[in-house]
Amino acid sequence: MDIEIKTWLYDILQSIGEIESYFEERPKIFENYIKDIKTKRAVERNIEIIGEATNRILKKEKSFKLENAQKIVGTRNRIAHGYDKISDDLIWSIVINHLPKLKVEIQNLIQD
Repeated sequence: MDIEIKTWLYDILQSIGEIESYFEERPKIFENYIKDIKTKRAVERNIEIIGEATNRILKKEKSFKLENAQKIVGTRNRIAHGYDKISDDLIWSIVINHLPKLKVEIQNLIQD
């Protein structure tokens, strides 16, 4: 695997790990999340990084297989350029439903 792509995959894993760390000492409860502006911004920033790393991977290797790659990049763009249109529900859904799957997928890609 190309060293740059591998680096970007590790960046994605690191950002997922950071997001997970925000909830280590407290349960993942949506109502708590929406009241915590610092955590919200930190999560959004890490999702932005995940999207940018994915975008760089796709620019380097257009045929790179990563499930939902275009949606990941699209979400990054929405956060960066349409910040006022990002809903807490969307970000929370990503944290709860999509990041755990993405983490496993990235770990598998790195191991191959």
